[in-house]
Amino acid sequence: MNSDLSSVHQPTILLVEDDASLRSLLAEELELDGYRVEVAATAEEAQTKARASMPDLIVSDLRLPDDDGLSVLRELQAAGRSVPFIIITAFGTVDQAVDALKAGADDFLTKPLSTDHLRLKIRRLLSQAAITSELARYKSRSDDDASMGLVGNSAAMRRLRTEIRQVARSGAAVLINGESGTGKELVARAIHDESDRKAKPFLPVNCAGIPQELMESEFFGHEAGAFTGAKQARKGLFAEADGGTLLLDEIGEMPLALQAKLLRVLQEGTIKPVGADHEESVDVRIIAATHVNLLKAVEEGSFREDLYYRLETLALLVPPLRNRGDDVDLLSMHFLREAARRHNRGFMRLSEVTSQTLVDYPFPGNVRELGSAIERAVTFCDGDIIQPEHLPARIRERQAEPPSGETDTRSANLADWPTLETVQQNYVSKVIKAVDGNKRRAAQILGVNRRTLYRWLDAESGESNA
Repeated sequence: MNSDLSSVHQPTILLVEDDASLRSLLAEELELDGYRVEVAATAEEAQTKARASMPDLIVSDLRLPDDDGLSVLRELQAAGRSVPFIIITAFGTVDQAVDALKAGADDFLTKPLSTDHLRLKIRRLLSQAAITSELARYKSRSDDDASMGLVGNSAAMRRLRTEIRQVARSGAAVLINGESGTGKELVARAIHDESDRKAKPFLPVNCAGIPQELMESEFFGHEAGAFTGAKQARKGLFAEADGGTLLLDEIGEMPLALQAKLLRVLQEGTIKPVGADHEESVDVRIIAATHVNLLKAVEEGSFREDLYYRLETLALLVPPLRNRGDDVDLLSMHFLREAARRHNRGFMRLSEVTSQTLVDYPFPGNVRELGSAIERAVTFCDGDIIQPEHLPARIRERQAEPPSGETDTRSANLADWPTLETVQQNYVSKVIKAVDGNKRRAAQILGVNRRTLYRWLDAESGESNA
C-alpha cells in the first residue's frame, strides 16, 4: 500500500495558485497521496499562511494577482526559514527557470502540468528534506554527546566525565571498574588525553591475553641470554610507556608474584628487567581495569590487599548500558554512522520500531553488544532503513535475561507490534468482507472516496502478487 498513507507524519503542502479549477484539481490529487493541503490564491494569502504554520513544501504559481510566487520564497528566506519550493508557470522560459533556481527555488515546472510529474517531484523533495534534517540531527547529537570520545549524555555519563577530569589532574594510579563491554579502555584513554601526559604513549595491554610465563618479560623486558631464546635485550611495556600511561586491563588475571613487582613500580618508580642486575627508573602512570570484584579476590587470596588499596584510592565505575537511559539512541546513531562508512553505504537510519526495540533490550554485553548488533544490521540491510529483522534474534525476541535482581515487567515486545500499514490493510479487508465486496458501501464506511479505496486495493493486490 502507499507508504505515504501509512506514515505517522502527514506532510503539509501549501499550494499557491490563482486558477481555481487547477487549484482544486491539484489539491485533490495531493490529498489522495496522503498530504495535508493548504491553498492560497494570492501571494499575500500564502505569506500569511506560511507565517502562521510552516508547511513542509510549497508549490506556487509564478504569476499571481498581487505579486509573483517568488515573493513568498523571498519572505521565508528573509525570516531565516527554509522549505522545499516548486515554481510552476504557463509562460516558462529558460531565463525564468534560471532566475527562479538562483532565487532559491528547488524546481521549476511549466504548464500544462503533468500531475504525475509534480507528485514525483514533491516526493523526492520531501524525501531529500527529511534525510537532510535527520542527517543534521544525527550528526549534531552524535558530535555534541561524544565529549572525550565517550558517546552519551545521561546523568551517569556526565558524572563519569567530571570524575575523569578530576583524576586526570593527578598522577596517581587509577582503578576502573565496570562490566564487560562498558568501554573501560575508552575511559582510560580519556584520562590519558585529559592529563599532562597526553603527548606521550598510551599503551593498553590485556593481562588475560599474556601467558603467565611470559608476563614478567613482557612488562619489564629482559637482557640478552636471560632465558632460552632471549638472543638480544628487549624493552618491556613499562619502558615503552615511559612518560605516558599504561593500561592494565583485566588486572585480576595478573599472578600474585607479578602483582608484588607491580606494587614496587607504584611505590619506587623502578623496574628490573629479567636477567638484569640493576634497576631502571620509569615514569609511568598506571591505570588498571577489571570487570571482577577485586575486593572479593582479596578475600579469596588471589589478589594482593596492599595493591588493591593502592589502586582503589582513585576508583571509577563505568555504568552499564541499561542504566544510561537515552544513551542507547545516541550510541545507536554513532555506531550506525560508523558502520555505514566502513561498508561504503550512504546515509542510513533506524526505524522507530527498531529504535524502541533497542531501548527495550537490557544489553548484558553493554556497549560492545550494541555495536556488534548495529554492525550486523548494516551488513544484512539492503536498503537505508534498519528494521527489527536486521537485528540479532536475541534482541528481537528479548531472549536475554533481565539484569540480576531486576524483573522484566514488559508484557510484549514492541518489535512484534504490527505496523500502521498492516493494521490498515487488515481493517480494509474486514470491511470489504463485511459488505460482501460492495466497494461503494465499503468506501462510505471507511470515510474515503472510491478512488482512494481502489488505489489501496490495487496496492495491496500488487504486494500480495509480488
